[in-house]
Amino acid sequence: MGSNGHGLEEWRSVFDLIDRRAAATPDAPVVSFDGEELSYAGLRESTLRVARWLQGMGVGPGDRVAILLREASLRYMSFAIGAMRLGAVALPINARNKAHELRYVLEHAEPAVFLAGAEFDDVVAAVECPSGCRLVTVDSTFAIGDDELAPLAEVEAPAADVDLDTPALLLYTSGTTARPKGCLISHRALLGVGVNCTERLGFGADDRLWTPMTMFHVGGWQALLTAMAGGGALSHPGIFDPDRALAQLERERCTHAFPAFELIWLGVLQAPGFATADLTALRVVINVGGHERLVQMQEKLPDAIQVSCLGMTESCGSMCMGSPADPLELRTTTSGRPLAGMELRIIGEDGEELPAGEEGELTFRGVTAFSGYFRDPEITAGTVDADGWIRTGDLACVLPEGPVQFRGRLKDMLKVGGENVSAPELEDFLISHPGIAVAAVVGAPDARYGEVAAAFVKLVPGATVEEDELIEFCLGKIATFKVPRYVRVVDTFPTSASDKIQKFALRETITVELRERGITEAPKLVARSAGAS
Repeated sequence: MGSNGHGLEEWRSVFDLIDRRAAATPDAPVVSFDGEELSYAGLRESTLRVARWLQGMGVGPGDRVAILLREASLRYMSFAIGAMRLGAVALPINARNKAHELRYVLEHAEPAVFLAGAEFDDVVAAVECPSGCRLVTVDSTFAIGDDELAPLAEVEAPAADVDLDTPALLLYTSGTTARPKGCLISHRALLGVGVNCTERLGFGADDRLWTPMTMFHVGGWQALLTAMAGGGALSHPGIFDPDRALAQLERERCTHAFPAFELIWLGVLQAPGFATADLTALRVVINVGGHERLVQMQEKLPDAIQVSCLGMTESCGSMCMGSPADPLELRTTTSGRPLAGMELRIIGEDGEELPAGEEGELTFRGVTAFSGYFRDPEITAGTVDADGWIRTGDLACVLPEGPVQFRGRLKDMLKVGGENVSAPELEDFLISHPGIAVAAVVGAPDARYGEVAAAFVKLVPGATVEEDELIEFCLGKIATFKVPRYVRVVDTFPTSASDKIQKFALRETITVELRERGITEAPKLVARSAGAS
């Protein structure tokens, strides 16, 4: 820890951290992807090789290197961190995106290189790469040849100019706007969240952190940086499967687990082999969920202390987190206290700070704050004020003793099984159907996913659109978790005096309807032409 409270003067970048670990403990494991393990020295060499390859393709400082792979892997890490060595920006793309969403990200980010897994050939073929973007297909036979490598000196030169404030990562996240926003994340933010988590969790060189969070999700990077900042190792299943996850937790003697979302951890706790699995090495589990569910999960695995957290892409993961030393009630009713170097405050509708105990919009600033929305200065200005405070659109309360309680969302966003779904983005897509004039999307309660999308639509005069037809229209064109599970055709919408659709009334309508019909879980998505989806 240094003068800024984060020890960041020890490292000037993510790859500088790797290089120093490789020099001090070259043979120590840094990561295992479903049993495929790599040491710190091995990670250094693989990222250097990728950097030399990318440099040979002309990638330089500030360029974006897009990565679209099905699962987290050693290759994924090497691609991303290799790009960072050149002062370039790694752009992990959501593997669940369809052509509609992929096209927007590529056109907006304009990457210099697009590394796409062969399994995405169909969706990539439907998208035209931007001018100047080189597409590289990555299949099972892919390897970087020695003749493709630039001289090491050509890699070391741009690396020397990378510092804590250099952008390292560009993650697109759904928000309140009709299109995803690209969050620029610096080396400082990545290192900061890693150091913060090691301190709060008591994570050290002898520890191993398990997570299924993908590398296109900020949670995956939070977990990786936590492991590296602590000098320990990360265990990752590659693609989450409850049985494989449980086996990895047991086999690799993981001490910490970051499933993050209750649906994921419930899958592990309910796996057939859980009752006989040896998880005695597991000390801490980090989850997000309601009080009752958190208590239930704690009771299921009483010897591993469960804590909660609160964060977002704009805060590079967790901005606050519970402590293993906190009592059970505090750990299951709050998201913990702010992490080091992070300031949180609650503001009212007038923008003024509210006293402790009062509910309002959560704002934050600090060491892990993002650097702004890529190529969206107006949206950035509307989110970050002159003093650096970032509005989250979340309803929260800071208790007098300091812990933070999440109360709900102010912004027009759904959280479907842990995935952000922008209502305006989905509405924008729905009205591309020729028979839809107006669409309003709200969250409908769901026992499995927390909530799912419900769409209320008004038809174009003379049009006839069946509810299942509109669901069919969405399938295969947008990510499955975004597809509305309920569609209701209406003649009019409830509106305010200013003619703004009152979504709270629509939400209440679908909630009451489902309750009266005894529906607690949305039906599975079924494509009429192709069967279950």
